[in-house]
Parts: sequence; C-alpha cells; structure tokens
Amino acid sequence: MLTFRKTALCLLAVAGLALLSAPAAVAGEQDFILHNKTGVSIDKLFIAPHSSDDWQEDILGQDTLATGESLKIRFGRKEKAAHWDIRIEDKEGHSIEWESLNLLEISSVTLYLKDGKAWAEFE
Repeated sequence: MLTFRKTALCLLAVAGLALLSAPAAVAGEQDFILHNKTGVSIDKLFIAPHSSDDWQEDILGQDTLATGESLKIRFGRKEKAAHWDIRIEDKEGHSIEWESLNLLEISSVTLYLKDGKAWAEFE
C-alpha cells in the first residue's frame, strides 16, 4: 500500500509540474522586448499583424518610451500570426515603420535613428 501511495504522489507531482509549465510554453510566443535607442522619445507605438490594414490602438496609451528605455511587449497565447509590423511616432507625428518582422524568431528589437536614417537590430 505504501508503494502505491508513493507512486500516486509522484504521478500527481509530475502532472502538476506539467500543468504549470504548459501555459508558459504556449503563451506569448511572439513576446519580445523593444529597446528605444533612437535618440527621441516614442510617443505612440503601434504593432499589427502584417496581414492587417489597420494599426489598431497605440499600445503606449498616454505613456511614452524615452530614448534608452525598453518595453516588454506581450501577446496573448491564442495569437497565431508570425509576421508583424511596428510603427513608432514622435510628438510631432513623424513616423517610422518596420514591416513583416517574424516575431516567432525574434526576442528583441532595438530601434535606432541617426542623421534621418532609421534601422533596427534583431535578436
């Protein structure tokens, strides 16, 4: 009887660990960190599926992302799109866009701006 009880407890422990780790494995596969190294504050940030014709709403809301700051972007675990577009705007409304970023393969996006030229580095 003692062996059965130990086996049952071990199985319950393994099942519990599997349940705890499963959501982490599927949640937010597109999650990434955005680093602002543009030299200007980002006043608006839009992220939309590449297949979309709509930028949806500014994910910063009333906040800004100052130069040198980073922001963790999180997606729902039901999100399936791999390719996403990013649009940033400064307080004057000037915008820059990066298209078709495969966020299933990218964990970090660093944005740069120098002498009027914008680029991004990906990890």
